[in-house]
Amino acid sequence: MTISLAIAPHLPYLRRFARAVSGSQSSGDAYAVATLEAIVADSGVFRTDLEPRVALYQVFLGVWGSVSLTTDLGAAEPDQSSLTKAQAAGSKRLGALTPPSRVAFVLSAVEGFSEQQIADALGCSVEDAKTLLHRAGLEISRQIATDVLIIEDEPMIAMNIEALVEDLGHRVTEVARTHGEAVAAVKRQKPGLILADVQLADDSSGISAVLEILGLLNVPIVFITAYPERFLTGEHPEPAFLISKPFRDDMVKAVISQALFFDQKASLPRAKAQGAGKQASAG
Repeated sequence: MTISLAIAPHLPYLRRFARAVSGSQSSGDAYAVATLEAIVADSGVFRTDLEPRVALYQVFLGVWGSVSLTTDLGAAEPDQSSLTKAQAAGSKRLGALTPPSRVAFVLSAVEGFSEQQIADALGCSVEDAKTLLHRAGLEISRQIATDVLIIEDEPMIAMNIEALVEDLGHRVTEVARTHGEAVAAVKRQKPGLILADVQLADDSSGISAVLEILGLLNVPIVFITAYPERFLTGEHPEPAFLISKPFRDDMVKAVISQALFFDQKASLPRAKAQGAGKQASAG
């Protein structure tokens, strides 16, 4: 397969990535074009031993780090009005991250790269990639530190999650073990993020608890569960992040940062929201 055929499917993603790290679509496109020109001028810069998308991003990052083109982080774009609230919030916060951390975070949160792929794209070790992701998490936390409610009935797991949350600079308000405790905790103090298990101490459902909470406020939700199949029913908040147990600490940190960074507040499933609306109208 020729290089042009290998990279063609990935060009739309390159434009998205270029916009995120450079700060605007116009400057991002300029860097994307410069990347393609670099490959045309010297095909040897495109590493065929890597996945095509990773190799393409590696060339882009080499160009981005060595060629000075017009970039304007935070500048208004002609298409700014088309951005969702979450995209606009994320775009603004990206500009506050230091460049290496910004790149690592976007590769992970937006492009879905693994730590190995991030390391390959950046030309660094996996340990260095982990360090950059951790640094990004800390920088993000300084921007958007918040109160966190943990809904978890296993004490050791709850303590582990609490330590991860506090390591990122957030504050745990309470740890709830049941549906009732979770709802009561929210009524006492509204959290900026909820981390919830699915199966709780009294055999109640963490999903049901979160759905009731979302009737009171909209907030980012991350489910950490050994029962991911429970989400196949469609009766869960939209959007909701899902982490399977046993979990990796760095995965939990990355998902927390992503949910808060892009201000991805969950809401009730459409069916339940419509039902609630009809009840309110009838009342």
